[in-house]
Formats: sequence, C-alpha cells, structure tokens
Amino acid sequence: MLWIYIVTGLVLLTLGAEWLIRGATSIARQLGLSELLIGLTLVGFGTSAPELVSSVGAALAGSPGVAVGNVIGSNIANILLILGVSAAIAPIGVKMLGFRRDALVLGGVTVVVIATLMTGRLTHVAGTGFLLALFAYIGWAYVSEMNKPTANADAINVATMGDTGKALPAFGFALMGLLFLVIGARLLVDGAIGIATMMNVSETIIGLTIVALGTSLPELMTSVMASIRGKSDLALGNVLGSNIYNLLGILGVTALVRPIAVPQSILGFDNWIMLAATGALIIFAITKSRFDRWEGYVMVAAYAAYLLYLVAHA
Repeated sequence: MLWIYIVTGLVLLTLGAEWLIRGATSIARQLGLSELLIGLTLVGFGTSAPELVSSVGAALAGSPGVAVGNVIGSNIANILLILGVSAAIAPIGVKMLGFRRDALVLGGVTVVVIATLMTGRLTHVAGTGFLLALFAYIGWAYVSEMNKPTANADAINVATMGDTGKALPAFGFALMGLLFLVIGARLLVDGAIGIATMMNVSETIIGLTIVALGTSLPELMTSVMASIRGKSDLALGNVLGSNIYNLLGILGVTALVRPIAVPQSILGFDNWIMLAATGALIIFAITKSRFDRWEGYVMVAAYAAYLLYLVAHA
C-alpha cells in the first residue's frame, strides 16, 4: 500500500509541475509581469505548500524534528539538488538586477533565521516577525519589478507553451497544477515516512531527508520542467522564492500555531550546511551571471555527500 502512495504521488507531481508552468507563463504574459516575479511568488510560494502542511502538522503532533528539519532540509535540497539538476540540464542565465535584490533578501533572512534558531526555540514573537518580513518582501519585489522598464517587455516575449493555456483560465490552470503538486507530495511523503518508520529511523533524520526531499519534489519537478522549456527565470525564481517562503512563511506560521523547540542536531550541523549552500548559490550566480552545467554537477554531488553523512550518522 505504501508503494502505491509513492507511485501515485510521483505521477501527480509530474502532471502538476507541467500544468503549473503552463499556467504561470500564461499569467506572466497576460498581466505584463516578468517570469522572475511569477517564479518568486505564485510558483515559488505555491510549490512550498507541501512544506507548510507538513511542518504545521508535525508541530501540532509534537514532532519538532520533522517541523524544523523539513524547512532546513528543503532549503538545502532546493539549492543543491533542485538548482543543481536544473543547471545540469541547461545552464541558467541570471538577470543580475532582480537577482541582487532577491539574493540579498535570501542571504539576510538565512542569517536572521539561523540566529533565531540558535536560541533553541521558535516563539510566537519570532513567528510574527517572520511573517511581517515576508509580507514586506513580497511588496518590495512587486513594486521593484513593476518599476523596471523591461518588465512588460520581458513578459510580452514569453513564448506560448501550448493550446491548453488558451482553453482554460491561466489562474485556474496554475491552481490545478498546485493542487496536484500538493496531493502528490502528500502521498509520496506519507508513503516514505511509513517505510522509514518501519525501519526505525529517527524523526529528525526523517524530517531532514525523506520529508524535506518529498516536499521539495514540487520545486524539483517545476524547476526541471522550466529548464527543459528554456524558462530559466522561472527555475531560479522558484528556488529563491521557495527558500524565502520556507524560512519566513512556514517557520512563521508554524511558530504561531505552536512554539517549538529546535533539535540540537540541527543547530550543530544542518543550519550551517544551509548557510553554506546559500552562500554557494550567490557566489556561483554572481561570478559569470549564470549557473553552468559543471556548477550544477558540483551542487548535486554536494547534496549526495550531505545525505550520505546524515545516513552514516543516523
């Protein structure tokens, strides 16, 4: 039964990613918005819905290792695995004007969240602060994108991705894709957790690996599809937006629902892996204003090494 969950989840994830990309690019074209902004908001935040459901559910169930490990592990996977695989498929160009803004936010947010986690507990006050910062960032991103003289031109040049987007309203198409992504990720995660539990794996390891990787599959499928279709702005914006939303939105909502203690294993190791991965993302992007294939291979190899370390020290 658990394997049926996993297979069904993978099918829904594939379909959902395809529909979300079609809907998102249609929205960008119709509203005159850049693909980067759509990737940061609708795609980035939407594909983080499984992390939100998983972390809040884990907090309510009294499983802080899963609640926090899910977010930290997802951010590590988003950068090293998802961006790495996307770059390995096709080099990702970086438009530095928008990237500087979002990379600055992601870097700053990562440092602030780590400092907060190092106190050992996520409180209602921290959750409120995270959510206010998220709303401020969304407003800033929207205003700065709309003030760019190239924003409308970028959106107009978005290629039509098939006749399906013309037959259905763009928002409805994107939302249907998101729904499939959420359901697919939930089925996959439930199946994986069930198998891991039978193997007596600790909840923190489950949160950092199986749950984090499972809830990151919407980002993976969406970014891979975007790279295959030559939509590098969507692939990059998806990762940036998801990571910012994971830290501010998901940890913020989770802390508001129920303050949670932070496992010591995350404080001593995984926090710093997330910080190093974020730093690598920024460095790789600014060196040549692009992610080359070899850099993608390096990131994927780093993620594999990280997983092997977790398994070896489980």
